[in-house]
Amino acid sequence: MRHPDIAEIVRQDGRYAYESYEFMFEALSHTQRLFGRAPVEGENPGQDHHVSGPEILKGVVSLAREEFGFLARTVFQQWGLRKTDDVGEVVFNLIEADLLSKTESDRRADFQDLFDLDRALVDSFSIALDGEALRTRRGVR
Repeated sequence: MRHPDIAEIVRQDGRYAYESYEFMFEALSHTQRLFGRAPVEGENPGQDHHVSGPEILKGVVSLAREEFGFLARTVFQQWGLRKTDDVGEVVFNLIEADLLSKTESDRRADFQDLFDLDRALVDSFSIALDGEALRTRRGVR
């Protein structure tokens, strides 16, 4: 089911696909877990759970590679996410719609030109096979 507030953001700013906003919520939770700042169930997120722009970008890349594998770059391009700046725009669109919060020090500039997003999604990517899959693939049982 589509979230009406996200649909409104997409209507007002058509640069990014609806799915990019839904993904951003998942990526923020993923980032909080990566950095040990995930709120405990039932706990209201506070300053202790805050993640910075550069941390969000690391989490976005990590989750995209985990969820989409070799297709991460293609998915992001279809969603309109081509640069780290684009991730920041999605985050700040969610903040402006009161769907995310920020601290006084958080700025769009925190996301600007930090690294080559396209490259980060594909460089050094590998698929890890568990031992069983590897043995089966080699014909060993």
